[in-house]
Amino acid sequence: MELNELITSVNDWLWNYVLIGVLIGCGLWFTWRTRFVQFRMVGEMLRLLTDSAVDTVNEQVKEPTVNRKHISSFQAFAVSVATRVGTGNLAGVASAIAIGGPGAVFWMWVIALMGSATAFVESTLAQLFKQKSKDSFIGGPAYYIQRGLHQRWMAVLFAILITCQFGLSNNSIQANTICGAMQEAFGLSPVWVGAVLAALALFIVFGGIQRIAHVSSVLVPVMAIGYVILAIVVIIMNIEHIPHVLKVIVLDAFGIEQIAGGGIGATMMNGIKRGLFSNEAGEGSAPNVAATAAVTHPVKQGLIQALGVFTDTLLVCSCTAFIILISGLYNVPELNGIALTQSALQSEVGSVGPIFVAIAIFLFAFSSIIGNYYYGEANIRFITPNTTVMTVYRILSAGVMVIFGALASFQLVWNIVDFFMAFLTACNLTAIVLLGRYAFYLLDDYRNQKRKGIKEPTFHRSQLPELEAELDCWE
Repeated sequence: MELNELITSVNDWLWNYVLIGVLIGCGLWFTWRTRFVQFRMVGEMLRLLTDSAVDTVNEQVKEPTVNRKHISSFQAFAVSVATRVGTGNLAGVASAIAIGGPGAVFWMWVIALMGSATAFVESTLAQLFKQKSKDSFIGGPAYYIQRGLHQRWMAVLFAILITCQFGLSNNSIQANTICGAMQEAFGLSPVWVGAVLAALALFIVFGGIQRIAHVSSVLVPVMAIGYVILAIVVIIMNIEHIPHVLKVIVLDAFGIEQIAGGGIGATMMNGIKRGLFSNEAGEGSAPNVAATAAVTHPVKQGLIQALGVFTDTLLVCSCTAFIILISGLYNVPELNGIALTQSALQSEVGSVGPIFVAIAIFLFAFSSIIGNYYYGEANIRFITPNTTVMTVYRILSAGVMVIFGALASFQLVWNIVDFFMAFLTACNLTAIVLLGRYAFYLLDDYRNQKRKGIKEPTFHRSQLPELEAELDCWE
């Protein structure tokens, strides 16, 4: 059996018998336990996007920071959305529909609606257990596993898994998709596109989280708004087809033919896998950047990251899905991934379609490359402060793996990502289920302060005496 076939078999077993049930179960539990936070507090999520960075290390937590290079709520949101909004939204959605059928879109919606509660919990925990670093904050699942569960081995395991998943294998997918789009639209060689991508990525990642946050806060709004506007135009042009598209999605998700033929399992699995790859809820990635934000209360970043899940799946992924389903090209066997999205858009807007997608995917995926790199950096620093190790990682993440992705096959890079994503998600979900009570307490505290008329709720480590020694950023 070839390596690619072996990885495929392992992935099918992991996702069919383990991850799907666990993801849905955790999403339901967190939704119930937080009293549907992802729906009840949407207004507060939007308000918090304008929250400025504050120095939570100082006793005067409402005083704007002047000496430390903190990341604002919006910048943290932009970096996390930069990694979410990428190939998963264009190539991943297309792949899910091509393999699992239109019903896969329904399951992407389901995992996003439930997963946003999971995203709230993991990002709130990341804020609670964050640490001070040289010029900002640092944190994520590895930190809350060690500080909250006191399991160093599990924390190191997570750090290794997320570095392999995001810093290495995930970047190969971004590069693979960019090169495929550029070749389809302009006939450019993957070798040269990969080399240019690697050079640009290396320049940015050697600038640290501030440069990454700055680039992402500029690229993300531009690329997301531009793509959504084009999608809305296509939808309006075909508005009479939307009721049929929605009907096809729902019927395919629960259709008699799918159940009788066993296809509903493939539909659900592909929808949830590609949905998780796109929105990352529960995977443990977004908490790494959520921890860098300087806010007055941990719940603020939990709400911000829950909004990121909605932005990614319910908005951007749905746009791609509608374009593909309106075109009717999802049944063409030869089309998959980014080529399907480009062909679908070309059928609606003409030859400019593939060119627009190529430019959009470059911005989407390139911002994901630099955001993914940071997830690995934060966890490499958790394992070791050795600067040589960090330099080697930067070269591997932004250089070697980008070029590997440019040259490797579509199926191979996706199989590798699915493999690491399964283990990474299982590790993180175990941790946040065990630590979830702290996120629930913080949410209750935040809501109580809001009910008392406090516009900007604050948190002090003395509120959790059993953790006070671990919470050095909440003095």
